Amino acid sequence: MREKLGIGAAFPTLSLNLLDRGPAEVPADMPGPWKVVLFYRGHW
Repeated sequence: MREKLGIGAAFPTLSLNLLDRGPAEVPADMPGPWKVVLFYRGHW
């Protein structure tokens, strides 16, 4: 497991396969200086 992000640390690049539009890279495909990433695990 990697270490937690510290204050001012760069967010690592993630490649995601989105259901509605195919592949996306976070944070590169998110415009603007502020980003929010929410991972919903669904129902157990």
